[in-house]
Amino acid sequence: MEVILGTHHVVFPVEESSRIGEARRHAVRLAQTLGFDETRVGRVALVVTELGTNLLKHAREGQLLIAARQHASAGIEILSVDRGPGMRDVAQSLRDGYSTAGSPGTGLGAISRLADDFDLHSSETDGTLIVARLHGEAPAPGRPAFASGVIAVCAPGETVCGDGWGIALDGSRAALLVADGLGHGPDAHEAAQAAVGVFAAAPFGGLREALETAHVRLRMTRGAALSTVIVDGQGGSIQSAGAGNVLVRLVSGTSDRTLLSQHGTVGVQIRHVEVIQSEWPEHASVIMHSDGLLTRWPGSAIRALLGRDPSLTAALLWRDYSRKRDDVTVAVLRRRN
Repeated sequence: MEVILGTHHVVFPVEESSRIGEARRHAVRLAQTLGFDETRVGRVALVVTELGTNLLKHAREGQLLIAARQHASAGIEILSVDRGPGMRDVAQSLRDGYSTAGSPGTGLGAISRLADDFDLHSSETDGTLIVARLHGEAPAPGRPAFASGVIAVCAPGETVCGDGWGIALDGSRAALLVADGLGHGPDAHEAAQAAVGVFAAAPFGGLREALETAHVRLRMTRGAALSTVIVDGQGGSIQSAGAGNVLVRLVSGTSDRTLLSQHGTVGVQIRHVEVIQSEWPEHASVIMHSDGLLTRWPGSAIRALLGRDPSLTAALLWRDYSRKRDDVTVAVLRRRN
């Protein structure tokens, strides 16, 4: 079983070249902290520089998001997000030697080769989303049954995130938690991390028992809204339980359904815990998010991305539907194709 516990992204608006340097230095320090060797640290620096330079040359409202990620080995995730203009021909843009700005045109092709994981989506009108991940060690052979992606961003002016998240993978089963500590800042962070700790101790235990345990554990904090799910990929089922306004939606190319949770705040006041059992359509993604994201985003906004790297779906929702004034976490889980 693999348990992935969340860290938040640091956001670097790319408004001038100095911000690219800030992002690169942050990513290099993070890679060194994670034990990357000199060669892999250099790869991280190159990817951040290329992505940032592309944003500065070609994009409006470009941003780099950088976070540590743990998938089988320690890694770094780098996201490039902008509001256009997007690429007219993605395949052509990935070929070495193609450029619209008079440069050598090796940027995107080089990034895709340097990264261990790479994916992008571009719309001429809405902009481009790129995800690149680099691992401290070569990824182990084989792939888990699920693909997942999470964006977590602090409230403006904060250095710790009041949201917390966790993912557990065990063969054909997966568990996912998103917790939103009341308010933001260090006290909200404490509450959210207490919920993450309960999840990490027994991610595949009974959901009712887990929520009741979290309710006791969080009484010494300001409390949190949270939702947790357990999915069975082979059986096509999903169990969910929660309290408060962490939303769970199942979105596919033909359906869009919200799994409702009870009112209340874990650690403060909740009613009898109800576990909801539902079918999980084969091609549907599970999307969970805190209330830093607007709740009424249209399922059609992400349907072109449902078969792609889930971090691209999370990035689009964050870019287009974030409230911009609170912590926000968007987690996406799907079966692998």
